[in-house]
Amino acid sequence: MEPNWEEFYANQPKPMDLETSKKLLKDFVENCADKDTRIALVTSGGTTVPLEHNTVRFVDNFSAGTRGSISTEFFLEQGYAVIFIHRTKSLEPFSRHFIGQKFLDMLEFDEGKGKLMVSEKYSESVAHVLMKYKSALKQGKLLQLSFTTLSDYLWLLRSASQALAPLEKRVILYLAAAVADFYVPSNQMSVHKIGSDVGPPKIALQLVPKILKPLVNLWVPKAFVVSFKLETDENLLITKSRAALKNYNHKLVIGNMLQNRKQQVTIVEKNRDYTISLTPEQMDQGEEIEKYIISDLVKRHSEFLTATETS
Repeated sequence: MEPNWEEFYANQPKPMDLETSKKLLKDFVENCADKDTRIALVTSGGTTVPLEHNTVRFVDNFSAGTRGSISTEFFLEQGYAVIFIHRTKSLEPFSRHFIGQKFLDMLEFDEGKGKLMVSEKYSESVAHVLMKYKSALKQGKLLQLSFTTLSDYLWLLRSASQALAPLEKRVILYLAAAVADFYVPSNQMSVHKIGSDVGPPKIALQLVPKILKPLVNLWVPKAFVVSFKLETDENLLITKSRAALKNYNHKLVIGNMLQNRKQQVTIVEKNRDYTISLTPEQMDQGEEIEKYIISDLVKRHSEFLTATETS
């Protein structure tokens, strides 16, 4: 039997900052509604599944948030406003260009003047990214909200979807977050750190309800919903993607293989599929496949809007 999504929300605690997030979502959507802007909801990063309430140990999903953070920048370039829901400490749009040691390598300190400066070698590229970021904020086109656990993510996703529902077909949901398939219900979780003095613990994981079903059918029934499917067996990619479309009735699935996900994706619809890929030369030049994914999706979203207006 498929897990009940209503029971999940009834039994899993809300994030402590959910009401603050709802207010930010409401204000952001109202601002965009006045401007007749298209909005993309981008989810990004992995989700943790805590094993204890006072969490020391957890199960995690593989994702650095690369696809979601890059795609957000390209949605903004296409004129969309973006709600970016991301895992805490995963990659974020714009700041992703300046992470780790690379950021420190861009800086210089003038001891004589006591000033910290961007190295001349990097100043142009830093200024370019900074101007894009500041422009998005000034125009009110970027809202970033964060989560850590699976439960936090699903609560935030529902709130964001419900806030966007009034904008109907102008909304595209780009669900790139790596969502856990299993979790430990709150009422079955150890309060404190699980001890190791009595041997390995026995933990019963339960299936996470498929939130795409209420999202597509109830929360944002008129939006353009895009999900992702990551596989390691190429023989399963199209089959599983098409099964998801049949089960949840959304618009399309972006299928990608773990081994070459930065170079190639497959766009899967109910009756056809096609590939978007980068050449080795494009990869060497530092091009990002998300540029072409978003360009394709924006075109598809425009066709969707036109078709529904004339039907």
